[in-house]
Amino acid sequence: MFDTYDVVVVGAGHAGCEAAVAAANLGAKVMLATMNMETIAKMSCNPAMGGVAKGQIVREIDALNGYSGIVTDHTMIQFRLLNRSKGPAMWSPRAQSDRMRFAEKWRLMLEAHPNIDFWQEMVTGIVVKDKKAVGIRTSLGLEIPAKTVILTNGTFLNGLIHIGEKQMGGGRAGERAAKGITEQLVELGFEASRMKTGTPPRIDARSINWSALEVQEGDQPAGKFSYTDTPELKEQRPCHIGYTNKKVHECLKEGFSRSPMFNGRIQGLGPRYCPSIEDKIDRFSERDRHQLFVEPEGWNTAEIYLNGFSSSLPEDVQFKAMRLIPGFEQAKMFRPGYAIEYDFFQPTQLKQTLETRLVDGLYFAGQINGTTGYEEAACQGLMAGINAIRKVREEEPFVLKRSDAYIGVLIDDLINKGTNEPYRMFTSRAEYRILLRQDNADIRLTPIAQALGMDVEERMQRVRAKEAAERDISEFMKSYSVRPEAINSYLDSLGSAPLRQPVKLMKVLLRPKVNAEALAEHLPELKAVLDQYPKEFVEYSEIKAKYAGYIKKEEEQVEKMNRLESVRLPENFNYHAIQGLSAEGQEKLSRIRPGSIGQASRISGVSASDISILLVYMGR
Repeated sequence: MFDTYDVVVVGAGHAGCEAAVAAANLGAKVMLATMNMETIAKMSCNPAMGGVAKGQIVREIDALNGYSGIVTDHTMIQFRLLNRSKGPAMWSPRAQSDRMRFAEKWRLMLEAHPNIDFWQEMVTGIVVKDKKAVGIRTSLGLEIPAKTVILTNGTFLNGLIHIGEKQMGGGRAGERAAKGITEQLVELGFEASRMKTGTPPRIDARSINWSALEVQEGDQPAGKFSYTDTPELKEQRPCHIGYTNKKVHECLKEGFSRSPMFNGRIQGLGPRYCPSIEDKIDRFSERDRHQLFVEPEGWNTAEIYLNGFSSSLPEDVQFKAMRLIPGFEQAKMFRPGYAIEYDFFQPTQLKQTLETRLVDGLYFAGQINGTTGYEEAACQGLMAGINAIRKVREEEPFVLKRSDAYIGVLIDDLINKGTNEPYRMFTSRAEYRILLRQDNADIRLTPIAQALGMDVEERMQRVRAKEAAERDISEFMKSYSVRPEAINSYLDSLGSAPLRQPVKLMKVLLRPKVNAEALAEHLPELKAVLDQYPKEFVEYSEIKAKYAGYIKKEEEQVEKMNRLESVRLPENFNYHAIQGLSAEGQEKLSRIRPGSIGQASRISGVSASDISILLVYMGR
């Protein structure tokens, strides 16, 4: 009934979709298996993509020829570049999406790909022979043969939904949990644990008093995620901001005795950085209010996502407390919030390629690895998809270093440190933030995509044009002398010292608060140069000029770290035979099996002295 596929992907969430596309774009024959084709790429939680560090990941996925950025651009209803008041390393794009259109666009793009087949049914196990994954088994007893298998099960593995004292099996509201895979993997020797996440109630927009809320408009003009020619967002829907108060908190506290989080029914650890409203009230009892983001679910729907009010309290408590929020006095609820527990597997059981150590050709990506967030899942799927087909073709593994991308930081953190709570990406996790900006993901990664064999020539043409623009703008800035009378009024408005004599324009640009676009309003010659290029090219050029010193410093740090990365460690290295290594170091190194001294240095429990001993042993 089935041919043998190069890659079978189990689960069609954000990780599964990117895994299927990545492998298919490299010419692989792919099967995407899902319990329900109506929920492909469904946004289970908030209808948004990007955010702090997450926006950088979406742009990196796009630069590597993934689809998340393209789908977002086609279906977003609002765009904002966050942290614009800070340095460019912190700038993070975020888009509010139309939930239904987002899923529809993903499905249509997947179905348009000739290399992707689909099968709708629950997958109950992996076919393993001689410690190698050779296919999947379904609830009907069918076997689909494959050369590699990628598991992207999200929150569905033995998923359990909690609403107050009520429990029900499910991987998402209205959808059943997946059974069988966890049990098989544990029998094979994998370590499984439980995690918890949650979602807030959905509200009827027609019942909200919008005048009581603060309006949050999108950027004008709106930005984009993809480096391709996606449509520009002309019209945007506003989001709104509201606040809880003491009365809301007191009402919620009355339900704490019935909360599964406080009475011990929930065993899994929840996300530290996106806690439920009851968790926030308990942990931050000194606060009189908490901010809420009132987010529309799409262009035409009345459904509203109450971001910041995630809860597993009984539905009557949620409803009563919600109506004490200013603007929600008459609000109607479409459905209550809930918490969900699910199985995950410690990612320290994976190689850097996301292939498991115990079963050859089996890959994990997404929440099965203990992460949270669409973006974190999607980038893992992309990397697993690429590596699965490279393994089939007996090509070198594809690994991004921490200095290459936020994707590299995420995977390196997971496999070396593991996680005991849902892992979320932040800019603070990256050592080389000024190198890993959202404006240069294409410069960093699209040439890599081309080297991998992706058809990205149009993208590369844009990369080359962007680099040429930067050279031209930089050369003009360095050679053009600006006279004091031309810009002293502008400098005075910024509180910057006036010019006493003509100076090169680059020196002026490097001053704090000085902006190339504003300079061009006073200098027709500069404006004529900048008008030749897209705004994105100009912004990239300005950032590269202003932060050249910081960029050079980080590049020097990367060079030092790469020396450690170049010292390779054999796969079957006997760490217990090396005298002087700490007992914890021996245990962690033997379990994680780092590929290099650099990776070994980032493993929790491996000391600096352990690294020194390894360097001596390796002749360095």
